[in-house]
Amino acid sequence: MGTKSKSQEQTENRTGFFHDERVWFISGMFACLFSIYLSLALISFIFTWQTDQSFEWQNVFSASSVSVDNWGGKIGAFFANMLISDGFGIGAFVIPLILGLGGLRLMKLRPYPFRKASRTLLITAILTSLTLGYLFGSAQGLFGNGLGGAHGVFMAQWMNSLMGKFGTGLFLFFAAATFLTFTTKNTFHWLNFGVGAVHTMLKKDETATKTAEEAEWEANGNEDGKPNTISKIQEIETPTTPKTNIKRPAEVIFETNIDKTEKSNIISPDEEVGNNITDASVIEAAIMPNDHQADENTNDEFVDNSGEIQLTVEKIAEEDQVEIAHSDQDFYDPTLDLSGYQRPPVELLEEWKNPELTVSNDELISNKNKIVETLANYKIQIDKIKATIGPTVTLYEIVPAPGVRISKIKNLEDDIALSLAALGIRIIAPIPGKGTIGIEVPNLNPEVVSMLSIIKSAKFQESKYDLPLALGKTISNETFMLDLTKMPHLLVAGATGQGKSVGLNAMLASLLYKKHPSQLKFVLVDPKKVELTLYSKIERHFLAKLPDSEEPIITDTQKVIYTLNSLCNEMDSRYDLLKLAHVRNIKEYNEKFVSRRLSPTKGHKFLPYIVVVIDEFADLIMTAGREIETPIARIAQLARAIGIHLIIATQRPTTNIITGVIKANFPARIAFRVSSMIDSRTILDCPGANQLIGRGDMLVSTGNDIIRVQCAFVDTPEIERITDFIGNQRGYSSAFLLPEYKGDETIEGNEVDLSKKDDLFEEAARVIVMNQQGSTSMIQRKFSIGYNRAGRIIDQLEAAGIVGSFEGSKARQVLITDEISLEHILNNLNNK
Repeated sequence: MGTKSKSQEQTENRTGFFHDERVWFISGMFACLFSIYLSLALISFIFTWQTDQSFEWQNVFSASSVSVDNWGGKIGAFFANMLISDGFGIGAFVIPLILGLGGLRLMKLRPYPFRKASRTLLITAILTSLTLGYLFGSAQGLFGNGLGGAHGVFMAQWMNSLMGKFGTGLFLFFAAATFLTFTTKNTFHWLNFGVGAVHTMLKKDETATKTAEEAEWEANGNEDGKPNTISKIQEIETPTTPKTNIKRPAEVIFETNIDKTEKSNIISPDEEVGNNITDASVIEAAIMPNDHQADENTNDEFVDNSGEIQLTVEKIAEEDQVEIAHSDQDFYDPTLDLSGYQRPPVELLEEWKNPELTVSNDELISNKNKIVETLANYKIQIDKIKATIGPTVTLYEIVPAPGVRISKIKNLEDDIALSLAALGIRIIAPIPGKGTIGIEVPNLNPEVVSMLSIIKSAKFQESKYDLPLALGKTISNETFMLDLTKMPHLLVAGATGQGKSVGLNAMLASLLYKKHPSQLKFVLVDPKKVELTLYSKIERHFLAKLPDSEEPIITDTQKVIYTLNSLCNEMDSRYDLLKLAHVRNIKEYNEKFVSRRLSPTKGHKFLPYIVVVIDEFADLIMTAGREIETPIARIAQLARAIGIHLIIATQRPTTNIITGVIKANFPARIAFRVSSMIDSRTILDCPGANQLIGRGDMLVSTGNDIIRVQCAFVDTPEIERITDFIGNQRGYSSAFLLPEYKGDETIEGNEVDLSKKDDLFEEAARVIVMNQQGSTSMIQRKFSIGYNRAGRIIDQLEAAGIVGSFEGSKARQVLITDEISLEHILNNLNNK
């Protein structure tokens, strides 16, 4: 047993050396420096090749008297002679470039996709060597074997003997044309243009010949000697421009450096459970975006010498035939208003990953043995156990023996947590889509998931979501993303200090990294006045507010009511536009508007998405109640199709805050750690959130299943840098203005009839002036009356000028300071 353990340790040390990031970085640095050295040696060889070849190469390293003029010394001269003279000739200059790109890849610096670049450069070297060998051979002995090197001369001579010089030349032309067509953008267009020009020229010559023959035939007459009269048929030349559908340009991806790390640890038993465990392995895959994405549609367009894109669209009707020429300028581009806008670079984010915080093999083995031992104590046998390491928790998947009831394992949740001495475990019985039972055990050293790793991931960079929300990483270390337009609203709940604010910042940051200001607007509601204030810097780019609002971040409860009702008006007006356009959702509407099938003269306009973010929703419900809940329910029920989406966060997941109306319209929910199972059931309709470990650990429910995710961490300085970068750019003249909304308080106050005062009006006025506090609840308590009657009395007092207007959660201001002034007002009212 000891010998086997030592062998495993030696194997782990050997494999761990090659997985060490330092080894990869040093190797990459060596490759880059050697490529520079090799490039200097090749350049010097062009001028010093005669001196460098004036000796026997086998004596280069042995004879100290041998000297060379090459800048790279004898080693440089050796490699230069091998690559140029004995290799590819001039084409050998791409070899150092391939080596340098490989070194940059090892150093995690990828300016260009390595596989595509190396493949292209290697084919370039071969074709260059072959072409130069075919054209010049070994003429004048330049570089020893000619410009094409030994490879080019040998292959050219072999092909000449096989196909002849003429056939070899045609083959080389075909190979070069094929290579350039698939590697460059304009080669196909030039070839197509040349063939089209020859075709047009031949067509014109044929037409001219026929016209001359017809003229001679008319002049000479027919067989009867009479002049010939033929009908003139106007011949329309077929344009070389292919007809095609007009497509919008693909969205530019702002970054091409993407890393995706996956960690997988598997424990597989021998004949007896727990006798063997495989070593932890780390698999790193660098996934680059598809560089051909921008080239997909190049064959659909024809570029002439002036560089203008010409597209032809024909519309044939029974009454008239109209041919209209369109260009890309015929399509409305909403981003042109801020054409110079740049998305934030990833360098603004920080890498929080600590390579030392990893799950050790000993921890895996210890937890596995304790789980097996605990289950064995209750006579539960398992056939297989497997572990998957995540950032904060490790998922142990067990396959119970035949005949074991799942509920029996489910009931041992507390016993397993006790044996593992863990903060709290969660049992998934069974795991959806798998025939296993999952036991999630917190790691001793949880890893911080940085927002940088999420933004740079291939899944985020290549996502086609309309509103992508990058939340974090799953247990299997995969980037977890959601499309807000598909959810269509999101409810975030959890106890204080468990990561709700960080989660909101991660969502906002992912949207800022993906969308243009013309495509997205935020309505930010922050009753605490400190959480979302950083985003006030991007007011003229991404924020929306009421016309008379001074602050871009809404903090006053009354302004929140006005804003939500204004959004309801915006929702109604947008539905009117969709009705006029005969479309069903905002995506179809914007596509119609961009293709100029909707006229702005009829009120149509480009509609950006509006995301409403409400922090501390419980405070708003407590202070405003139905005045808040009613517009939110309307927006949640109807606003999906017109691009208005809600993200609501609260730290009080109780039934009076998260009501049935809210839950029915928020199928997508995120639960951070809560204190009790009841709160977990209120959020997710199932337990589990009470067993999370905090610090961004969350459960995401999209309506079908529940996924455990470690939220990405984005710190306040990172948000400051992002907002500063956006705010310092040229923006719109103001924030996006919502429709104006006027509350009902002023209208109701003007309509109060003081001739029909309540019987308690005067007594209530004296109590309010005496206590200098005006509120409906105080009148209720003092006179033991209902809320409706107390509210009417307050409205009458406001109309009489005794108390001020409604101010949300605050008590009304008392405008009368002494009883003498009050009696004077009451006497005037009675005398009317």
